[in-house]
Amino acid sequence: MELTIRRYQDPDKETVLSLFSQGIEEHIWPCFTNAMSSPLYLCFSLGLGVTGYLLASGLGALVLVSGWAGLVYYCCHKFFADFVRDSLKTDMQDIAASFMAQPDDCFWVAETVATGKVVGMVAVVAKKNGAERHGELFRMIVSSAIRRSGHGSRMVQTVLDFCKQRGISKVTLVTTTAQTAGVALYQKMGFKLVRSYTKTHLPNWMRKITRVIILVMEKSI
Repeated sequence: MELTIRRYQDPDKETVLSLFSQGIEEHIWPCFTNAMSSPLYLCFSLGLGVTGYLLASGLGALVLVSGWAGLVYYCCHKFFADFVRDSLKTDMQDIAASFMAQPDDCFWVAETVATGKVVGMVAVVAKKNGAERHGELFRMIVSSAIRRSGHGSRMVQTVLDFCKQRGISKVTLVTTTAQTAGVALYQKMGFKLVRSYTKTHLPNWMRKITRVIILVMEKSI
């Protein structure tokens, strides 16, 4: 599928917001399955099943294990759904003002040549830490229709080229361990993990249940 990567325009907003919401919320199920398939959770689920069976036969086992799985799914859903909700109320509410107001900031969309449909997005915002400037990559979303075809790499490279042209020597980004495809793409493009942390917008007990870790990655250009 042939794509054109161009700067965001106001008529793109409705499609971009929909793609953004779908792209973030699709991580809910992988987050849940990754958590539930961990050795710790498998053992815990087995223990709940045995306990429930001993207390109330098969029905008890089903109730306890289902309740536990439901709690894990709820926490994973809340992690990503809350992020979407908060983003739509803040920077994604006015994309041009948030990501295109300064000359070293930009927001791009990827659209199909044949139909003009927006199927991807990425943004960069210039940040300053003392005398050093760096670009922070934001809102990287690639539609499932164009994955595994090199278009994600093209979008990241667009950010790298833009920053290099403006004399910015480093690009950073923040992602999560739940976004495995994105992490693999960034590593392929030369980004390295520089730190990780666990503090999020969720209460700590909920974050622990999701088993999500926040990753900070960077690439010198």
